[in-house]
Amino acid sequence: MRRRRMNQLYIGNLSPAATAQDLRQLFGERQLPLPGQVLLKSGYAFVDYPDQNWAIRAIETLSGKVELHGKVMEVDYSVPKKLRSRKIQIRNIPPHLQWEVLDGLLAQYGTVENVEQVNTDTETAVVNVTYATKEEAKVAIEKLSDQQLENCSFKISYIPDEEVSSPPPPQRSRRGGHSSRERGSSPGGSSQPKQLEFPLRMLVPTQFVGAIIGKEGLTIKNLTKQTQSKVDIHRKENAGAAEKPITIHATPEGCSEACRMILDIMQKEADETKSPEEIPLKILAHNSLVGRLIGKEGRNLKKIEQDTGTKITISPLQDLTIYNPERTITVKGSTEACSNAEVEIMKKLREAYESDVVAVNQQANLIPGLNLSALGIFSTGLSMLPSTPGARGAAAATPYHPFAQQSGRRRTGSSAYLSSLYRTPPAGAFPHQHPVPEQEVVNLFIPTQAVGAIIGKKGQHIKQLARFAGASIKIAPAEGPDASERMVIITGPPEAQFKAQGRIFGKLKEENFFNPKEEVKLEAHIKVPSFAAGRVIGKGGKTVNELQNLTSAEVIVPRDQTPDENEEVVVKIIGHFFASQTAQRKIREIVQQVKQQEHKHAQGAAASQHSK
Repeated sequence: MRRRRMNQLYIGNLSPAATAQDLRQLFGERQLPLPGQVLLKSGYAFVDYPDQNWAIRAIETLSGKVELHGKVMEVDYSVPKKLRSRKIQIRNIPPHLQWEVLDGLLAQYGTVENVEQVNTDTETAVVNVTYATKEEAKVAIEKLSDQQLENCSFKISYIPDEEVSSPPPPQRSRRGGHSSRERGSSPGGSSQPKQLEFPLRMLVPTQFVGAIIGKEGLTIKNLTKQTQSKVDIHRKENAGAAEKPITIHATPEGCSEACRMILDIMQKEADETKSPEEIPLKILAHNSLVGRLIGKEGRNLKKIEQDTGTKITISPLQDLTIYNPERTITVKGSTEACSNAEVEIMKKLREAYESDVVAVNQQANLIPGLNLSALGIFSTGLSMLPSTPGARGAAAATPYHPFAQQSGRRRTGSSAYLSSLYRTPPAGAFPHQHPVPEQEVVNLFIPTQAVGAIIGKKGQHIKQLARFAGASIKIAPAEGPDASERMVIITGPPEAQFKAQGRIFGKLKEENFFNPKEEVKLEAHIKVPSFAAGRVIGKGGKTVNELQNLTSAEVIVPRDQTPDENEEVVVKIIGHFFASQTAQRKIREIVQQVKQQEHKHAQGAAASQHSK
């Protein structure tokens, strides 16, 4: 029911002479056939579309542009006032707009909980935005409507808030039900998919698409039958482009066999048309996974090249935009060599993806009280991962587009890529959740030459980042003229820390302050009470060693420290973003346990004294 409500359209400003048949004809003439009933009222009507893509296309094609019986029609989502809450849709966004710019714009009007890019066949982008409150969403609609950006005028609508339209049932137990924002299994639930599906994404020259499909679709039908795969050829994407994306959903073996058959088809077609050009294999992969494919100093790629006799190149980071978080891996060689390389490349990408899913699931369990769906938009350079597609027929989180089979999305921006995994836990998932999150201070050390990028022109970037994260962010003065690092002081609750640090890691990667072949690793300092430092280290260093093994971060508790005026000492954490975050949370968890034990001990001592 939710999906139908989501894509129900209101058609307004209709002439009294308009009939249901008139509407069907008008929609049909514009290649927008109405699949269901037309509910006609006096002066307006309602129609349903099966997915968001069709709904968006109808709004963009017809609203304010088409006359029926002398009156210009209005077309928009049908959202009753009671469902006009925190969720809005923004259309007509410039396709090359960076996430950072859109992020800053949205953050001006309130706290952005979630942003996901949705399917559109137009050249411009569309996003669904969830604000923290309905008042913020209302202000955003008022301020952003018809706002011009890069010669594009924003078009904005309310979309139904599922939490309002479908309130959760009364809580029966901590394990019962699921949140309205996540229709899959809960982070702590037991219904895990048996195997994570990781589809193969390819780019093929447009002139070979017809040959791949075959007469009356026979070639593609034969291919899918032989490989037991589902193959989506995205012919409508990038109209006029020289290449089209193909998504193959299957087992790893099925993906590889389908890839091999497609390469054979293209080579045969090239031979028949006497095309002199070599046809390379082009694989699309999300930017977050590519670093691990390349390996330290490019070792992984070099090994694949040597083992398969191919030449492999990867598109630069600069090609990433709001509309495309993927990089192109180009493999040159014989059909056989390219096929062998595909197996090895996808193996590395799949391992990186599965590793990230594990890291995220750990993160979700390690941050008490963190509203993970509220992480919002991150720069495209940040390591982010797709949502976990479940086995076919199983409940699963809605995935980033290349991983989708039945959703209407074409592309989901990198924010949704993250937020679909970092989702709001069901009630009771965090039993120790505090009503008011404790303020934390983290000192993050960045390269001195990166300070300008973090601050931005006239301080705009650091202001936007602070507003977005809900944190205080200050850059400490340099310790000397030749200092290679500067300290960024971040103050805020766990959620703000996660968002602010994540954006800083992402910015450094995006601005190429680190080699594209390496992950961003930064040093963070947190302070812990001096009486808890021993517990962080553990007997014979056991706890700190376990922390390092668990998180992949380097954790250092310098010995013989003199506690500061607050009786605190420094713990140093060095690692990539997820490793650093996990280590920070685990250390604070240890400190909290020590504090609770100290508190209980003090209470017991006081009670004993009172009884005397």
